[in-house]
Amino acid sequence: MSLFRLDASIRVEGSHSREIADIVEQEWRTAHPDSQVVTRHIGIDPIPATAWSTAVNATYVPEDHRSPEQIGAVNLAAEAADQLIGADALLFAVPLYNFGVSQHFKAWADLVICDPRMTAGVEPATAGKPTVLVTVRGGSYAQGTPREGWDHATAWMHRILADVWKLDLKIVESEFTLVGVNPAFEQFKALATQIRATAEQTAREHGRSLAGAIRV
Repeated sequence: MSLFRLDASIRVEGSHSREIADIVEQEWRTAHPDSQVVTRHIGIDPIPATAWSTAVNATYVPEDHRSPEQIGAVNLAAEAADQLIGADALLFAVPLYNFGVSQHFKAWADLVICDPRMTAGVEPATAGKPTVLVTVRGGSYAQGTPREGWDHATAWMHRILADVWKLDLKIVESEFTLVGVNPAFEQFKALATQIRATAEQTAREHGRSLAGAIRV
């Protein structure tokens, strides 16, 4: 039995997405203390920038004619897909960067889609796998706010995880993580505290659900 966890934050200390994902992971560990937790930190150990394009181009070349670079890229895609397929449950921690999805997560997802078991249009090998996505945003993009609709990441991640890879997805969201960092947000301190508390409670609930979906 195993949990695969992927972090896309470029920070370790002070990362809100990591801290909230830690809550989910702890619920898993409490329920399954002897299980394996496999981690991958693509925010600090990113996918090579050329891996996706090289792997895509390799699909048009017979295997025995592929270059060493193409073989390496295809193997990277297979390794990334193997980590998803081989785990019993999945946990993703992905912050919003510049109103869009983290480049590290996008590069990783693109690479996974290169694997024939996970590409768009096929029944993915991960179909039905219990999954939690933790995503955080520095400001607020809620309905009625000045930047409503500026979050171009969460819907895309839902599309890939739930619709393309057909994961059984639950999402934990938190906002105003720049309160305490950006002085312009200081007026929202109380609201940020409330949002964070709600996110942590949701993380506990989704963590228990994730753990409960797997029976020994």
